[in-house]
Amino acid sequence: MSSEEDIARARQLKELEPLHEAWSNWTRARQSLEETLPLMQDPDPTMRTLASEEFTSLTHTLSTHISTTFPSLLVPPSSTRDLHALLELKAGVGGSEAALFLLDLLRVYVRYAGSVGWRTSIIQSSETESGGMRDAILEIKGEGAYDALRWESGVHRVQRVPATESSGRTHTSTVAVIVLPLSEDAESMNGNDELFKMEDVKVEVMRARGAGGQHVNKTESAVRLTHTPTGITVSMQDERSQHQNKRRAFQVLRARLMDVKLSRDIANRRATRRNLVRTADRSEKIRTYNYAQDRVTDHRIGLSLMNLTSFLEGDGVQDFLDALRRNWQEEVMEDAVGESE
Repeated sequence: MSSEEDIARARQLKELEPLHEAWSNWTRARQSLEETLPLMQDPDPTMRTLASEEFTSLTHTLSTHISTTFPSLLVPPSSTRDLHALLELKAGVGGSEAALFLLDLLRVYVRYAGSVGWRTSIIQSSETESGGMRDAILEIKGEGAYDALRWESGVHRVQRVPATESSGRTHTSTVAVIVLPLSEDAESMNGNDELFKMEDVKVEVMRARGAGGQHVNKTESAVRLTHTPTGITVSMQDERSQHQNKRRAFQVLRARLMDVKLSRDIANRRATRRNLVRTADRSEKIRTYNYAQDRVTDHRIGLSLMNLTSFLEGDGVQDFLDALRRNWQEEVMEDAVGESE
């Protein structure tokens, strides 16, 4: 079994991989450019043409490293880079159409997670009679899932004609998404750590209820946790046993408390407060999905993707996540430069 020192060393080496890869690519490109320059004076016109094309490609590569790759490596490593994620989705304005859109968004995140090799599990959901969902909690297990998806926190707006709309009128509906950090030990029901103490958590058990309020079983399998200092409440009844529901409830409680802690830490770091808090404002309308125009627009960075189908299939999600990460890195670098002046 590896010692803690071996694990720490392996983690450090992994953190250095992007720097090593960037420097290796830079070195190879520089060497290739030096080898290409003499060929641009070759007597053979075909050779000169090929060398000129290679020169253009290599100078573009080197320029990208200078303007983007190397500066991004100066951004300090994220303290949450190894965390998994919990996505909480809640239907907002729009009634049954909002519930249907929530289901669409849930599928988007499940498909995207699968495309990058992450495991997903819906740990809680509340379905509607129209076939949608009022709310859902999606667990995403994969290293770096939280850092990649945290930009999804906020209000997502959809503009489309509902299937039940006979007059063809466009409706506007919203779904609120909250991305929470999830650690490896999140399912532990032991307290007395930096997040909470067990004496601060009120545990209640009850019989699970169905959509109409009726009891769906005869045992007290549902669990409700209340964290007294913060007032955070978590209810769980989707699992079959009280123990399973209690485990899931503590998982969500830990994720919400860790989110509170991270938000507090961000607010205390003046260098990153402006950009991170603004990007993670959960009352902010962050993205619009317009079906008539086949368009997805992220309002924080002004990026539009004119292929809504691609996004819904999970393919276009990466474009937005990459752009949001670059925007964050640029703002962090600007703040760092401002602090040094």
